[in-house]
Amino acid sequence: MSQTNHHSIFIIGSGPAGYTAGLYAARANLKPFMVTGSQPGGQLTTTTEVENYPGFVHGIQGPEMMQVFEQQAVRFGLEVHFDTVERVDFSQRPFKLWLGDESVHTADAVIICTGATAKYLGIPGEEAYMGRGVSACATCDGFFFKGQELAIVGGGDTAMEEANFLTRFATRVHVLHRRDTLRASKIMQDRAMKNDKIEFHWNTQPLEVLGDGTTVTGVRVKDVLSGVERVVPVGGYFSAIGHKPNTDLFKGQLDMNEVGYLNVRSPSTYTNIEGVFAAGDVADPTYRQAITAAGMGCAAAIDAERWLEAQHG
Repeated sequence: MSQTNHHSIFIIGSGPAGYTAGLYAARANLKPFMVTGSQPGGQLTTTTEVENYPGFVHGIQGPEMMQVFEQQAVRFGLEVHFDTVERVDFSQRPFKLWLGDESVHTADAVIICTGATAKYLGIPGEEAYMGRGVSACATCDGFFFKGQELAIVGGGDTAMEEANFLTRFATRVHVLHRRDTLRASKIMQDRAMKNDKIEFHWNTQPLEVLGDGTTVTGVRVKDVLSGVERVVPVGGYFSAIGHKPNTDLFKGQLDMNEVGYLNVRSPSTYTNIEGVFAAGDVADPTYRQAITAAGMGCAAAIDAERWLEAQHG
């Protein structure tokens, strides 16, 4: 194996966590190497306006923000490789990683920033209007829907929490749920039921997100009992059926919870394997914000740097 494929720090994934880890590791002169994954920039590239990241007074487009993050890290020496990691072996050090282009790499430390993917129903119109009325993050995008009616899909705690949050901006929030009972905890159900801005549509299956070519105008739904179809007119559609952390690659090697989020030793970014760290949405089912991911990326780079120093001590 050629020597050029060995790295002291190897970063998997390129969202706010990955780029911030890259920035800190590069400034520590650790010559980090990043593999972007199939969606460079991560979930933020499916977002249009980002208004809640400190430092951008007038907001910034998600893809542009990730470009800025990348350029800043590259300026200090982050090497970015556009590819995917197909397989890893964390059973011994140096760790071994196989890429899509069939190159093999080894690394003294690995920082995992592979993020999570919002789940959608996969109905027509969801993808077409992504970032133009379709969202999976009420905290990120609720503000853009002031004075409108909105639809939210889901019946768990997240859906109830997000429905409640959206009533701060929306005139009405339509909860579309395919069953006649909620999975959400009693306390979250009660809170949503008591909110007079929330309307529940039971036994309701969304069939299609409708739009005028620019933005969302409604959702075509079907009553699962009668089969009757109708249109719920709304200006926004929120998917709240959960997120899937991108961790299939690490199954059987790293500790994760029942849904697949990587377990880290709080308050650090250490996984169960010494020298492997995790940051951002891949290890965070709670906050899932760009700024919390960036903060974890910074922590992971510092954890990795100190760990490497202790190894070479």
